[in-house]
Amino acid sequence: MENKKTKNNMSRRDFIKTTSAVSLATLIPSSGGLFASASDQIRVGLIGSGGRGTGAARDCVRSSPNVNIAAIGDLFQDRVDSSLARLKKDLKPENISVIPETSFSGFDNFKKVLQCDIDMVILAAPPHFRPEHLKASVEAGKHIFMEKPVAVDPKGIRSVIASSKMAKQKGLAIVSGTQRRHQAHYLEIMKRIHNGEIGDIVSGQCYWNMGALWINRATMNWANRVVDGWSDMEWHIRNWLFLTWLSGDHIVEQHVHNLDVINWAIGTHPEKCTGMGGRQVRTGPEYGNIFDHFCVDYEYPNGVRVMSNCRQTAGCSSNVSERVIGSKGFSYTDGANGYIKGTNAYEYPNESPNPYVQEHTDLIKSIREGMPLNEGERVAESTLTAIMGRMSAYTGRALSWEWAMNASELDLTPPKYEMGDLPVRPVAVPGKTPLI
Repeated sequence: MENKKTKNNMSRRDFIKTTSAVSLATLIPSSGGLFASASDQIRVGLIGSGGRGTGAARDCVRSSPNVNIAAIGDLFQDRVDSSLARLKKDLKPENISVIPETSFSGFDNFKKVLQCDIDMVILAAPPHFRPEHLKASVEAGKHIFMEKPVAVDPKGIRSVIASSKMAKQKGLAIVSGTQRRHQAHYLEIMKRIHNGEIGDIVSGQCYWNMGALWINRATMNWANRVVDGWSDMEWHIRNWLFLTWLSGDHIVEQHVHNLDVINWAIGTHPEKCTGMGGRQVRTGPEYGNIFDHFCVDYEYPNGVRVMSNCRQTAGCSSNVSERVIGSKGFSYTDGANGYIKGTNAYEYPNESPNPYVQEHTDLIKSIREGMPLNEGERVAESTLTAIMGRMSAYTGRALSWEWAMNASELDLTPPKYEMGDLPVRPVAVPGKTPLI
């Protein structure tokens, strides 16, 4: 049924689309008469239909009423097919309308998704592609959910920041997959930190120390890649977690969550860092060229020091958490708990709603209310925090935020995007690998 027209002769769906060119806030009269409600369908395109992308699409539909997955793209057709099958199994028919004409594969799949009749796009391809996909999405006038991290090198970070600024000018929403920013107990603990309940922040620690990675595709596929007829490029992208040019290494791909929490607590990014790390248990070519452990000392303004640790090693203890130490106590947060010890002791009493769903709820609410969230620059800074830690560990060199943000020429882009030969870059050797 056709939507009714508003008093400004604009349909509710037109209202949502208008944000491609103009901030919604400028269209809303002081009386609030022009308002896009939950009755408006939000049509969503998915770019990158692996496990996380498919999960994000499912979470998006479950987050708000009247959301429809209308287009899917991925480099590989089998990923498109498997994602579509899972979504059709998990979602109601009214929540998915993908047809052969709105499903795409190949390196240009993102361009074709963006040409479809969609209001919003989910960017979930490997992180290397995020800057290009974000720029194209903003230019196409789409609201955006983009997974973290948002780049793998400083060149990509600068692109994401520029695109995020363009999105603000166009009134487009950007929410990133740093879901702790939308998790109830994190929000409450951060409110109390910023209210001074642990006093002046003096130091902190953050961790993503885990056992074995949850996938073993690389090990399984390395021996069979020739039999399977895969080129180097196909093996790289299907096993992107193990290649620095695609994932940024696990300090960037995973540990960005914890570093984002630290930046959030302190209210800014670090000024300097010195890192170390290595590859002690990942010794074969099937593990690409990433490290298996990092330790980075970050220096924030006013002499605040934060020690960062991350590890992926089977058979070892796990710790994924953050501690922020102040002059009156300290805070502790992890995926399930949040508390403060000290003068103003506090423990979050409830269970947080699913943050993977909540981040989409907040995004769509902001679109419909004409007050689009834009987290682009913030997540770019958190991603660069992780990237500079990796760069320091890879090279053995201390480096500053100013240099990494404005002077580094590091660009991990391969010579060309095609299914062909692409040798794995050598594993970094601290003291020998150059700082670029």
